[in-house]
Amino acid sequence: MFRLLSLAFLIGLMAGVDPATAQAPAAAPRPARPTPPTRDPHTPGYVAAKELPDGANAPANEDGNFILGPTHNPAPEMAAQEGVPHGSVFTFTMESVDSRIYPGIARDTGTFGTADPTDPAKLIVTTSHPAPYTRRVAVYVPRQYVPGTAAPFIVGADGPDPALFIALDNLIAAHRVPAMIAISIGNGSGDAQGSERGLEYDTMSGLYAEFVEKEVLPLVEKQYHVKLTKDPDGRATMGGSSGGSCALIMAWYHPELYHRVLTYSGTYVNQQWPSNPQTPHGAWEFHERLIPNSPAKPIRIWMEVGDRDNFNPNIMHDNMHDWVLANENMAKALAAKGYHYQFVFARNAGHTDRAVKQQTLPEALEYLWQGYPIAGPGN
Repeated sequence: MFRLLSLAFLIGLMAGVDPATAQAPAAAPRPARPTPPTRDPHTPGYVAAKELPDGANAPANEDGNFILGPTHNPAPEMAAQEGVPHGSVFTFTMESVDSRIYPGIARDTGTFGTADPTDPAKLIVTTSHPAPYTRRVAVYVPRQYVPGTAAPFIVGADGPDPALFIALDNLIAAHRVPAMIAISIGNGSGDAQGSERGLEYDTMSGLYAEFVEKEVLPLVEKQYHVKLTKDPDGRATMGGSSGGSCALIMAWYHPELYHRVLTYSGTYVNQQWPSNPQTPHGAWEFHERLIPNSPAKPIRIWMEVGDRDNFNPNIMHDNMHDWVLANENMAKALAAKGYHYQFVFARNAGHTDRAVKQQTLPEALEYLWQGYPIAGPGN
């Protein structure tokens, strides 16, 4: 089934585009991003949030909305510590020619797309075409893993992510999170509409989760002699930017596979391509319609946004490219449906801000795994 879907998609691309856009002009050069404004977390319409002392993180056992101060020092857990057992990290590559789900696309360098003259929320891209890729995958196996046992795990986007592995070494040793395997998957290259990364991460469907399930996890188990749990409560996803929206997309469309989601500067905006009439506003649909209009799913989510996060109306001018507003709206929607979530608004922070991640990742992971059994000392 996946081969047929992929070939049909490629045939459509090689033919140009769908009939409605067949006469579209060539894609325009990618527009420069304006400098994002600095947002005040107490802006009318934003969620009510607790202001934390500068340098402090939100408590790992509390739901709700929190505001970080402007100073972002790395947490001690983000550095390798003496006397802590270090996990093993393995890497391998995956070629597009071997994928039945993602045979590969790319958008021509220096091009972007044009807004549909009848719908500013729809981007027409005419310079996307089949293209090969190679992706890197890194696998972290903690020293505490017991061979033959089914381990909890976290899947991360835009990998490899060495910072995650260091944090896990320290958190697992301190019994703050379970002894989990981490699978950090590189994207298929490019960014946004018309790219392989955009296709993988911004598409509102279960396809990327199915790719991970069918093509990545079996390789991990076979090559590194580990067993990954089938329990969705023991499976987590994480990512930043479009990798963040992808993390939620994986759990939303496959809650039987994933129950825990961690996102930095999640791209909960209108960036899906090709357009899908069922979700015409892409990941903006999460807070606009999907979460409010669906029964609550068994998903726990930690999410962050920066006060200088992306604000990029680009050529679409659809009012659905404000990352701060999108994440604020996400917090509202999640609270209204009774989800377990923690939303962190970081002052003095840009898009997927490295300093903020260095400060918050340990507590974020600890929050994410609340309620999951953790072996105590001596186990």
